[in-house]
Amino acid sequence: METLTCPRCGAEMETRAISSSLGEGAVSSCPDNHGVFLARADLGALIEAESDWHRHAGQHTAPMPRITPDMTAPPATKPPARAWVETLFD
Repeated sequence: METLTCPRCGAEMETRAISSSLGEGAVSSCPDNHGVFLARADLGALIEAESDWHRHAGQHTAPMPRITPDMTAPPATKPPARAWVETLFD
């Protein structure tokens, strides 16, 4: 794998292997915590692993939706009220 550099600070990104029940992958991260880089396949594997974890974690978690090419962004919603009183002034 080629060496990646952080687009923000130019530092060489640190790459580490990741594994899940769905296979192997890699994640590269900026040493100054500016972000991470994942290949599309690795991101998909992480999402599938997260969904698998939620399926077995109990009733209080929900799996993440499967990402497909035809997906569109959800409509914008206003933030939830911080208190009941705020709902009176919508």
